[in-house]
Amino acid sequence: MKHRDPIMVIILTIITLGIYGIAWCVMTKNEMNAKGAHIPTAWLIIIPIVSIYWMWKLSEGVELVTNKEMSAAVAFLLVFFLGVIGAAIVQDKLNKVAVPQAI
Repeated sequence: MKHRDPIMVIILTIITLGIYGIAWCVMTKNEMNAKGAHIPTAWLIIIPIVSIYWMWKLSEGVELVTNKEMSAAVAFLLVFFLGVIGAAIVQDKLNKVAVPQAI
């Protein structure tokens, strides 16, 4: 997992009118799949009802990568109801398992 600043997730999502939020979903999906999660293609985000299923699969990936420190239900509720703020909270939890980067 890559370390990302949760505040920047919020700011960049607002500045780009939501585009960074989608990019964040895709980037974290790819990183979680590399760690063993099974999250389907991000193209499902654009299909209205199916996007809820995709968000649940993303949440299951968060649970797997964080070794159940954040449950899938909590991650889903955060992202579903709080949007970008929930994504920032999830990113903070993912940062705890992120590989430290060399400076």
